[in-house]
Amino acid sequence: MANNLRFQVVEEAFKKHPVEVKVPAERPSEFFGKYVFDRKKMYKYLPKDIYDKMIDVMDNGARLDRSIADAVAAGMKQWALEMGVTHYTHWFQPLTEGTAEKHDAFVEHDGKGGMIEKFSGKLLVQQEPDASSFPNGGIRNTFEARGYSAWDPTSPVFIIDDTLCIPTIFIAYTGEALDYKAPLLRALHAVGNAAKDVCQYFYNDVTKVQVNLGWEQEYFLVDEGLYSARPDLLMTGRTLMGHESAKNQQMDDHYFGTIPDRVQAFMKDLEIQALELAIPVKTRHNEVAPNQFELAPIFEECNLAVDHNMLLMSLMKKVARNHGFRVLLHEKPFDGINGSGKHNNWSLSADNGVLLHAPGKTDASNPEATANETLRFVTFIVETLMAVYKHNGLLKASIMSATNAHRLGGNEAPPAIISSFLGTQLTELLDRIERGETSEVRGKKNMEIDIPQIPDLIIDNTDRNRTSPFAFTGNRFEFRAPGSSVNCASAMIALNAAMAEALISFKKRVDQRISEYSERPEYSEGTGHTAKFHAIVEVLREDIKTCKPIRFDGNGYSEEWVKEAARRGLDVEKSCPVIFEHYLDESSVKMFESTKVMNHKELEARNEVKWEMYVKTVQIEARVLGDLAMNHIIPVSTHYQSQLIKNVQGMKDVFSADKADRLSARNMKLIEEIAERTEKIEQLVEDLTEARRIANRIQDIHQRAIAYHDTVCPHMESIRSEIDKLEMIVEDGLWTLPKYRELLFIR
Repeated sequence: MANNLRFQVVEEAFKKHPVEVKVPAERPSEFFGKYVFDRKKMYKYLPKDIYDKMIDVMDNGARLDRSIADAVAAGMKQWALEMGVTHYTHWFQPLTEGTAEKHDAFVEHDGKGGMIEKFSGKLLVQQEPDASSFPNGGIRNTFEARGYSAWDPTSPVFIIDDTLCIPTIFIAYTGEALDYKAPLLRALHAVGNAAKDVCQYFYNDVTKVQVNLGWEQEYFLVDEGLYSARPDLLMTGRTLMGHESAKNQQMDDHYFGTIPDRVQAFMKDLEIQALELAIPVKTRHNEVAPNQFELAPIFEECNLAVDHNMLLMSLMKKVARNHGFRVLLHEKPFDGINGSGKHNNWSLSADNGVLLHAPGKTDASNPEATANETLRFVTFIVETLMAVYKHNGLLKASIMSATNAHRLGGNEAPPAIISSFLGTQLTELLDRIERGETSEVRGKKNMEIDIPQIPDLIIDNTDRNRTSPFAFTGNRFEFRAPGSSVNCASAMIALNAAMAEALISFKKRVDQRISEYSERPEYSEGTGHTAKFHAIVEVLREDIKTCKPIRFDGNGYSEEWVKEAARRGLDVEKSCPVIFEHYLDESSVKMFESTKVMNHKELEARNEVKWEMYVKTVQIEARVLGDLAMNHIIPVSTHYQSQLIKNVQGMKDVFSADKADRLSARNMKLIEEIAERTEKIEQLVEDLTEARRIANRIQDIHQRAIAYHDTVCPHMESIRSEIDKLEMIVEDGLWTLPKYRELLFIR
């Protein structure tokens, strides 16, 4: 037993592995952005006129003048060389859920037999990656492979190791977006303009509206040795088998508990490196499940927040390995405990300082201003609900994946039905407006606690509902459905495009009503009820009634809710490949095209990619599971069975027949059960292989994905069930794979 490789791996993993963390002597505020070409460095390394033009591009959306690119590139190169950089790369986000980069050196021939460091504006602005080698949904083929990466000047250039990384979009030679960033930028532009136009009803000084995003990144840590000893973790990111540990999260003792020393060292190292890259990480804590943790930053502009999240996920993997860990970003790496999400806290803010989803200040001395603030707040809340209601199926498609499908609907993850939790106060407010009653919205209030030493608590205007996929949390909406491993741009593209459409529709209808009412004397200036006020309220009442089905404050896990959601017309589909179809709904295509976020060809291509990625993910899992079942589980089980058989035979040599039968009865039951379960596993693996073969012969990728969901996945669940039962039968010393009780508790 002592020679069991699993025991050796576990013993090594549970040893102390101290790692020295180099803590900078400065405060975080002093080394923040050390490796970022931010505004301070731009001011230092760029000529004044070039700097002013760059700020205009970044702040006001001015078109980048390529004539300044050489000057910008020269300044970047000077800074980079001073930082010890030798290479540069265009850093982009293809449809792989990861990032991509190709490094080139700052060198060219000097014409005299030597080399010089060179970096031109042309190299900064654009490069030509091979577009056919990335997921593209048929837009690019091997014989027409050209694609372009183009600099995004709104996201700062940064340094990783010896390489200058330039954030870029990635498009095909024919102009279609092949990444997440290009449509995200279009969606942000669309919603910013639409929100700015609506803001003009309430404020005269708004010239720009910004989308804010604060993601919360959940993840698991596993000892590297244990990770390497689990082929399923290594190949798929999750455990395809494994019986629940007797103790997991049921004691609620891990959530917000004391962070283990090794994990604390990892977190500290990660935070330092993240801050040096200007990622404003702020919060760290234990999550609910054992070995599960969370990291969250300060809110940022959405495009930058997405870039920072993608950069952070890459950084997490690198830092974890330096501390003897592997980061698991899979949404459901372990069965029976919480999975990991990436909650997207989303809001809009105007350049006059108003957070558009936050209740305005009440002023008893100025009821007109108070009413204006309330009306603005209600407008942006209701139109958000309209966007979510009209496109609830699309929003579900934007967060759905083969991996996230395992997480949704249990263990504190929201269900795969998009609804919005508002809380009692806001729900009552909308109901009163719908009925035509006057009302106001209250902000935070104090709660008195009858303990002298404890100060009064400030209570938010809403509660929290962990089963709500899209919950209002006081001054923003929290989109809880996105999974931990994905690019959160996917959800942000759909949400912001839908919001832009809702606001455009709202303004069009309000303007039409204003035109109709402007000639009526009862709505003239000075009456207290202007045509504008009446038009806004009337349209809001219509929209409150229209989007009412999306509002749900109850238990999202109940069977009653599934039936009620279907009755309300919400999407309750559970098949991942079928859910993806919402990208090609007539309403989705119309919305994306009218807001100029994506065209029909781009949407078709993305669906092709989603179906293909689904098939490949399940295909890999099925092959790994079949291999483990046949080459690990069955040999170990039959070996133990052989030991039991020898034991039974030995008893017959020692005891009388009756006594031997009585004493070996338990072992005989185990022998029989092992035989039955291994036989069943062999048959299930054969059925699984045949189901894959049949599915792989389907030419249409959409139908192939559906076949994988309907015929391949059920066999995998059945195989897992049999293996998990065998794990509880076979002698512990013979089981070769690290068990949950070993994987889930860091020493």
